[in-house]
Amino acid sequence: MKTITTHITRADQAANPYFYIPFDVPAGTTRIDVTLAYPKAEDCIIDLGAFDPRDSGYPTTEGFRGWSGGARDSYFIATDDATPGYVHGDIQPGTWNVILGLYKVPEAGADVTVTIALDDTPRKLEPQPARTFPVRHQAGWYKGDLHCHTYHSDARGAPELLHAAAKQAGLDFLAIADHNTTTQRRYFHPQSSPDLVFIRAMEVTTAVGHANVFGVDDWIDFRMTKPADAHVLESLVHDRGGLLSINHDKPTIPWDYDFPAADCQEVWQSTWLAWNWVSLERYQQRLAAGMHLSAIGGSDYHQPDRLLPEGPLVLARPTTVFWLPELSEDAVLAAMKAGHGYITESPDGPHLEIRAGDTVMGGSVRNVTEIAVHAKGAPGDRLVLIDATGPLADLEIGGDDWQTTVPVAPQKFIRAEIVAAASRPDLIAQFTAALDGRELPWQLKGADLETQPIRRALSNPIYIET
Repeated sequence: MKTITTHITRADQAANPYFYIPFDVPAGTTRIDVTLAYPKAEDCIIDLGAFDPRDSGYPTTEGFRGWSGGARDSYFIATDDATPGYVHGDIQPGTWNVILGLYKVPEAGADVTVTIALDDTPRKLEPQPARTFPVRHQAGWYKGDLHCHTYHSDARGAPELLHAAAKQAGLDFLAIADHNTTTQRRYFHPQSSPDLVFIRAMEVTTAVGHANVFGVDDWIDFRMTKPADAHVLESLVHDRGGLLSINHDKPTIPWDYDFPAADCQEVWQSTWLAWNWVSLERYQQRLAAGMHLSAIGGSDYHQPDRLLPEGPLVLARPTTVFWLPELSEDAVLAAMKAGHGYITESPDGPHLEIRAGDTVMGGSVRNVTEIAVHAKGAPGDRLVLIDATGPLADLEIGGDDWQTTVPVAPQKFIRAEIVAAASRPDLIAQFTAALDGRELPWQLKGADLETQPIRRALSNPIYIET
């Protein structure tokens, strides 16, 4: 056993938000145990992780052995098993590193103690789980959640509980984007099925921005330290055939890096009242600037240690809905990139579809003179059509299954929103009931509940060719 104590300062944090404590591992080691101790406080939060000798520095493709952020103070890595968030397997001899994320360091600094224990008891060498390729051979609208967490990062709930929550919600696909790790695949790879397809994902999590990586089995290096590293991230993802999405670009963790060549933007995270109008406005600005960027939504649900009933603050709020030729991971990823779908408030939320002739959401077209709209489940609410200049039309939705054609002359793109009108009192009542007497979260004010427009569904844009 080895104990290392070091004093960490704000100068260390300014030099690099990632601090490394090296230690030597001899050949024949089959298990490593690490414990972190420091004076936790509001102004002192230190994250925890591990790299083996193959780490070549940012950006590396090898050597990552786990990350638990601030959720854990200890971990083990063995040849046959590991703490959730950490990668079991061969333990290479050489210099390993405990990595500390210096999220918050007090003005006076902090003493940090790391205790390391090594063991050479014979153990099996367990392989990593193999990816599976389930398919449901039927075209149609399919619904899912593209952002949620298990105890492989900072949620309390096991993958089995999240799986049960997804089935309870009636989802067809689910992306589990644990923070800075992919070890949730131990459960989700073998459990993916035609009934519920699991999408490979990871949330790149830093102090100044979060992004989701989709469709990549490899771990992606998250150790970004400067604005231009966003372009390193885009290369790491796209070189592996994955998709990159910018997450919850709003308070309290907006995207403060350069804006990369992203495929998607998460324009709706959790209940609409969680400041999503900020994300939507930034998305609108990017579309108006000429970007083609698919809109997606995700609950960012952190599964608790019990299965909760359905409600406005649980999994699949919001739900992303795609038209797919079949249900498979490849089909979901293609629809995400193309924008062939919409976001709605819940698994049974309003349906929203727009077309320009034969051109569907996410497509491009010339000479648009009218848009066909199909909305279901929102009678008495408002249908708003928007282009690069702002709202073009605002109509009352005239029935539960409502179709209309609207004459338009849009610039750059056209997209649609369903805004609560007749449904607003019920939506506010459901939200306040879910708080169960607690104060308004996220620094919301009573005035926000009274005045903020509540979107119930958002379409992807149709782009106007010039």
